[in-house]
Amino acid sequence: MIKIILIDDEKDALEALEWKIKKCKHVDELAIVKCSSPVVAIDLINEYHPDIVFLDIHMVEMDGFTFLERFPKRSFEVVFTTAHDEYGIAAVKAEALDYLLKPIDLDELQLTFLKIDRYLTQKYQGEKLVVDRINIAADGKVYLVAKESVMYLQADKSYTTIFLKSGKKIIATKTLKEIQKRFDYPEFFRVHNSYVINLNYVTEYNKGHSELTLSDGTIVSVSRRKKNELIEKLHLDK
Repeated sequence: MIKIILIDDEKDALEALEWKIKKCKHVDELAIVKCSSPVVAIDLINEYHPDIVFLDIHMVEMDGFTFLERFPKRSFEVVFTTAHDEYGIAAVKAEALDYLLKPIDLDELQLTFLKIDRYLTQKYQGEKLVVDRINIAADGKVYLVAKESVMYLQADKSYTTIFLKSGKKIIATKTLKEIQKRFDYPEFFRVHNSYVINLNYVTEYNKGHSELTLSDGTIVSVSRRKKNELIEKLHLDK
């Protein structure tokens, strides 16, 4: 899903741009939000975290370049939309992804979406490289661990032990609650106050004793309040 915000103080221009965007062929689905006030759009961006912002340059409340100054470390790409052709160099300096002249040509807009697709592909590939390696500080070192290699995490008061598929253990001087934040992935589930497990390594569920068996033979207790949620996640028969 590509999240897009359109900013233009002319509502007709917003409607026309949205219509043309929907006419383009996209690799991903779109979620489009329109805003006719750059002042309002500042809060909207901070709340919505868009991937792409289509931004008009000439606006009464604030021009497009002044608007971007409010985001010195922006996490979105910008496509300028304007009826004036003299801002090309300024757009390059503002590191815009593209610069479209009004009335916007549909073929030109389609080319812009090819650029957007390339940008998002590179962005998510880069994020994946970072996300797939979880850093854990322990023993005076920082371990870079692939999430697929982690079978489960076990609490021991103010310590947490990370059990790896290889049989290695990493003991971190942080609580399970703190360490769990680094494992914010669908496959990791806290089944008990003392355990977070990788659901991919579950081989057996004992209903009578409310216990899980992992692929290395480890048996993990499941708390009563987590039981139903676990059954749903594993798609088990109740």
